[in-house]
Amino acid sequence: MNGQIYVILAIIFVIIIAVFAVINVDPVAVNYLFWTQESPLILVILFSVLMGGLITAAVGAIRLYRAHNEIKKLRTENDRLKKRLEAHGITNGLDEEQSKKESRRALRHETKQAKRTNKE
Repeated sequence: MNGQIYVILAIIFVIIIAVFAVINVDPVAVNYLFWTQESPLILVILFSVLMGGLITAAVGAIRLYRAHNEIKKLRTENDRLKKRLEAHGITNGLDEEQSKKESRRALRHETKQAKRTNKE
């Protein structure tokens, strides 16, 4: 359901930007630090929206990459600690299959929390 809402909002946003860009077709002077050039305003608007989207996607990808690395590091540490407990004869009372289910459940919960954090 949430995915559908985001798609609908994205489509509405794209339509608004497209209408706004098509209305503004007058040429404008754009200063590129070392030179100035006239470009249609529609291109300036669309290029700005595209660059904003790419920058947002890049920042999101970096955050996702860091979160995955953190999860990987924590799983490795968890496995190391479990082996250490087993080496000392201490068990947590769970068999291997139940432990995997708990790990998957925790991963799903972490992923949902990460998505909620990214939305905010």
